[in-house]
Amino acid sequence: MKVKNITVVCMAAVLLFGSAVHAGDIIAGKARSASCAGCHGAQGISSNPLWPNLAGQQVGYLVKQLTAFRDGGRTDPMMTPMAKTLTDADIQNLAAWYNSL
Repeated sequence: MKVKNITVVCMAAVLLFGSAVHAGDIIAGKARSASCAGCHGAQGISSNPLWPNLAGQQVGYLVKQLTAFRDGGRTDPMMTPMAKTLTDADIQNLAAWYNSL
């Protein structure tokens, strides 16, 4: 029983602290998302089918897409200019915020 408890504690520590190293700041992401809300909704649910819902999306997916828009790997008349202003930290924070919804 003690071995099982130690294993559970170790796994919880790895998940908690291991993911925190690369995780964005949800609160900072929420603050930075104000300019995204016009199209993607305040809670990441778009009211227009032309714009995707961001709520609940995987962090890696959001990071990949925002980075591609920022760096020119992907272009869109609306998203490219918005993403050009994002830092790596902004992207991580936005991804954490939208993933949390």
